[in-house]
Amino acid sequence: MQRGKSDKPATVVKERQGHYDYERYEIIGGVRYDYLVSPKYVHQKILQNFYLAFHGACARDGEVMLAPLDVHFDEENILQPDVIYIRNDRLSIIRDGWIFGVPDLVVEVLSSSTGRRDKTIKKATYERFGVKEYWMADPIYRLVEQYVLEDGKYALAATLTEDDVLRSPTVPCVDIDLKTIFPPEKDT
Repeated sequence: MQRGKSDKPATVVKERQGHYDYERYEIIGGVRYDYLVSPKYVHQKILQNFYLAFHGACARDGEVMLAPLDVHFDEENILQPDVIYIRNDRLSIIRDGWIFGVPDLVVEVLSSSTGRRDKTIKKATYERFGVKEYWMADPIYRLVEQYVLEDGKYALAATLTEDDVLRSPTVPCVDIDLKTIFPPEKDT
């Protein structure tokens, strides 16, 4: 009997060109914060649904992007918001494959590993650098807190449940029925 290539165990070879950094982390106030676990299904589903809602409504008006993507506010503050929106007239802040400047709107989907940071130091950082609007989506309580920058400080514009429609004063094309954002509870 002739032995052919198909009789050998299959091996997988991954080609690698250049240098890739597979670590995922943020730098906030000069401190490195590592992501220790990957996001859960509900986090990714909410992220996907926000992207689809933004893209469907706002593709002509700006660019919507998803994490992981570095937003360089300065050398000591490089964050990875879950959803990033930049108006067309400001797309020049996208350079060399990253964002160097302040997005118009960012969204964070809270998780047990990052929620505290999202509510405190990331919120303060977005406020300090002038992100006009910041949303925090909570998959457990199924709500979105919407913060709008007023006189350099975030004001809570609304706390919305999945029965509400989210409208943005910063991004007029946004009109999101939150029922379309949160997956069915059986899936969470």
